[in-house]
Formats: sequence, structure tokens, C-alpha cells
Amino acid sequence: MLSERVLSKVVAACTANYLKLSPCTETRMPAPKPGQPYMLYMHVPFCERLCPYCSFNRFPFREDRAKPYFQNMRKEMRMLKELGYDFDSVYIGGGTPTIMIDELCETIDLARDLFSVKEVSSETNPNHLIPAYLEKLKGRVQRLSVGVQSFDDGLLRQMDRYEKYGCGQEILERIQEASPYFTSMNADMIFNFPAQTEDILIRDIEMVVASGASQTTFYPLMASPSVERSLAATVGPVDYNRERQFYEIICDLLLGDLPDGRPGLFELGSAWTFNRRGTGAAGENAMIDEYVVDYEEYPAIGSGGITYLGQNLYVNTFSVREYNEAIEGGRMSMMGKTTFSLHDRMRYRFMMQLFGLRLDKRQFEHDFGMSVERGLPVEMGFMRASGAFATDNADELTLTPKGRYLVVVMMRQFFIGVNNLRDQARAALTGEERELIFGDGCASAATEEAAATSVLDATAARAAQE
Repeated sequence: MLSERVLSKVVAACTANYLKLSPCTETRMPAPKPGQPYMLYMHVPFCERLCPYCSFNRFPFREDRAKPYFQNMRKEMRMLKELGYDFDSVYIGGGTPTIMIDELCETIDLARDLFSVKEVSSETNPNHLIPAYLEKLKGRVQRLSVGVQSFDDGLLRQMDRYEKYGCGQEILERIQEASPYFTSMNADMIFNFPAQTEDILIRDIEMVVASGASQTTFYPLMASPSVERSLAATVGPVDYNRERQFYEIICDLLLGDLPDGRPGLFELGSAWTFNRRGTGAAGENAMIDEYVVDYEEYPAIGSGGITYLGQNLYVNTFSVREYNEAIEGGRMSMMGKTTFSLHDRMRYRFMMQLFGLRLDKRQFEHDFGMSVERGLPVEMGFMRASGAFATDNADELTLTPKGRYLVVVMMRQFFIGVNNLRDQARAALTGEERELIFGDGCASAATEEAAATSVLDATAARAAQE
């Protein structure tokens, strides 16, 4: 639709303008502001194999690289404590955070000792949904998010995930087994793969329902420049023309009323997060995948972490070697930053609160000294003309179904912009680390294969011991 195409171009242009890295000379993050709630993000960049569509900072796993990295993340947490930070929520992303389960557990335990942590969210992959790991995560992690992407075996083969993580039925059974261990079990899905038909998408939705997952997140496929070539070579070029159609199918099947008149099995947590009714994932205090909805400001630790504090966005070095050297030298590892103007910060608030399904107009005016209509007249005019708002009064903005899709478009383009920011940081890699990510694939493929074998062997050994 025309409004989607216009919005895509405008948001892409805006993010290209303000998501540009400048050198950062700070050696410590700014101190916290009194009364400001913060969440702590931790980044674990190691994976058994590197997926072709992923733009996050990630490296092939090697234990001698990963073990000191976890130790330094714990040192960095202590630095935040010294600065005066406290957190009630922790989000651990990757990469694959569960790549070294004992190191992860030690890191979570320290976070709970240092801070007022009430909830921990962690990402993982299907091959780590095994009893030996689940027992260790139980009680430590309240929300586990497993990267499924699709249950379709053909798509899994295209993504090079079938051999790594098993067929769709095996992944389904692992989620069914793992779900009772956590308050919220999230199945991370992707829609609008080039080879994905409506029937495949509907089958994926049916499998999510059957899995018992208390939450699912359906991301649109995002073709940022860094992964465009690998995406085209593996799953094909992305076609955004059918994205809205696929999104509406997802919403209809997960949110639509049941034949007997009962409300749908899921309710919205954000524009692309769906919480199963009657579970710990649903309700007012539900944990959702995009922490930026509940926490506008968040320090990030670890290589490749992205921090947003005040008007500044900081990016940590993408080099694991440089990260370790910085922390061991008593410094934090920010290598670049971008500063948001007042207008950029208003746009960011507008997008993130609408992504969370409600913009608080009175809070907006309190924080920025002007109404959203005065601060963002073009944005408000466009959304109103597009029929995006279900509620538009002195207190709040809420969204129509069309408005939710337009927010999905905004977030898709924003995250492509963030991925471009990651590319700027990744371009600074040198030596072996650059070869692992940008090489011809021969050396890195061998390294990855050896890493995958060592991980599987280690996993089997630990499971046998326990």
C-alpha cells in the first residue's frame, strides 16, 4: 500500500541521518539519573554456526575465547554498580547466551547479587532446550526466548538450521518440554521469507499454538545491507509487497475470536508480540521481547552491546579482543556514539510507545515541553490521515489494525537502520576477527565446524555427568 511505501522511505531516510557513529572518547558510561528506571542488557556474541540473516554481533564459538569474555562481563557489571546503577530487569541477547551454560548461570547469579533484579530474560537456540540446561535455568531465568524462525523443514534447510537444530517436529517437542520451566516461554518466529507461502505461514502459526509457548514474536524478515547478499543466496530476495497480508494472517489466527465466541488464544503485547491468555506471559506486567517498550534507557554490556542513555546512543566495540582488553584495563568498551536531537528523541518516543500499543500524550508533553501534535506535526498528520489511531484524545493514542501494521513498518525500517549502525562498528574489525566475519568462508567454515563439534561434544558430556 502507498502509505507503507512512503513510510518505509521516510523512516529509512531519518534513521540513516541520525544513526551515524562518531568516535567516542568516554571510558565510562554516564552515571544514572535519580528516579530513572533502567534495564541491563548483556550481549553474548558466540554461536555454534552463523545464520545468514543475522546482523547482530556474533562470532564462531571457541571456549578459549568465550570463557574470559564471560569473566569480563561480570567485571563490567561491577563497574556499573560502582557508577550507582541498579536494575530490576536483565535481558541477555546474542549470539547464543546459553553457549556456556555454567558461565551464564554464574553471570546471572552475580547480577542478582549486585542489583535488585526481579526478572531475567534470555535468548537461546532449540538445541539447548535439554534437561541439563533447563534445570540450571529454572528459577534463574523467568522468560526464555528460543529462536525458531519457522517450523517448516524446507525453510529450516534454506536457513542452514535443519542440521543444527533438527526438524520442525523436534523443535516443537523441545518447546513443549521446556515451557513449564519458565514464567514465559517465547517462540521467536520470522515471517515473509521469499519461499514462505500462506499455507506454510498458517502451519507455522498452528505449530506455535501446539507448542504450548506462552508467547510468540513474529518479526518481519529484515533485509539490511549487511545480510542482503547472504539472504539472497540462501532464502532469496525479500518481497515487502505481501508483508501486510502475512501480518494480517498472523493477527487473525492468533487474536481472532474462537468459533464458540470466546476471545482468541493470544492477546497483543506489542505490535508483533503475542501473549497466550491465561499464562504468566499475559496481563499488565507481561515481559515482551522488545525491552525498549518498557525501558527507554538501558546500559548495555558486552561486545556489540548498544546503550541508550539520555540523548546519547553508545555502541561497544565489536571486537571481542578489544572488549577484553578494555575491561581488563579498567575501562568500558564504547567505540562510537550518536547524539539524538530533541526532534529525534521525540520521534523515538513516538515510535516506541506506539509499538507498545499506547502513547501517553500527557507524559510526552511533560518530558519534552510540548504536545505530540506540536512536536511531531508531520508524523501525527500522516498517521491520522492513514487511519492509524483507534483512540486520539487529550490523554493517549492507541492503534487500529492498520495502525499496528504501520508501526511494524516503522520498526522494521528502524531496526534495519540499527543494523546499519552495527555495520559501521563491524567495519572496524581487523585481523583474525575480520577474517572470521568477512573472509572468503573457507577458514571461518572450518572454524565454525570445529566449534560446532566441540559444543555438541561438551553438551553431551555435561548431560551425561548430570
